[in-house]
Amino acid sequence: MDVVLIDSGGANIGSVRYALERLGANARLSADAATIMAAERVILPGVGAAAVGMARLHELGLVDVVRSLRQPLLGICLGMQLLFDTSDEGETTCLGLLPGRVARLVGDARLRVPHMGWNRLERVRCDPLQAGVADGAFAYFVHGYAAPVTADTLAASTHGAAFSALVRRGNVMGAQFHPERSAAVGARLLENFLAVRA
Repeated sequence: MDVVLIDSGGANIGSVRYALERLGANARLSADAATIMAAERVILPGVGAAAVGMARLHELGLVDVVRSLRQPLLGICLGMQLLFDTSDEGETTCLGLLPGRVARLVGDARLRVPHMGWNRLERVRCDPLQAGVADGAFAYFVHGYAAPVTADTLAASTHGAAFSALVRRGNVMGAQFHPERSAAVGARLLENFLAVRA
């Protein structure tokens, strides 16, 4: 399986690549449009701010490339947030592949933001992307912004309010949590992504 990770500058790229290689995938890092478009699977990783992530994609000339992909595409953490229309973080226009606006999580004296740690995945609808992942399974999150629960949500999680933890619309998929840091649950999600049809 030929998988290309878009060189978006995220700190999680190395660990995502290693997780894929453990599953037998040839995971390459690239910012080359032709290489990305020819890949069997594409992953948009990301850690950091939406405005910086989108600026990086614009700088590399990859915004329209990502929007035009027809093979399975998986956004991870910030990469998932960039799949949506817009983000409150810096009032950023994102890729617009999924409808919705990413908003800041609301904390209080007992609820820390950013949300960091293990949290439950609550199944919203069934999809091959989450085959073998039990309803209520735990995954590892690190984020201060989140996408709303929409018709594209496969699994939600709750930190103050419910948000999308796993999404899919056709070939476009996203995980707010970090599969590369989520033990067996994360490995199964990546394995499913390698097998899923667009």
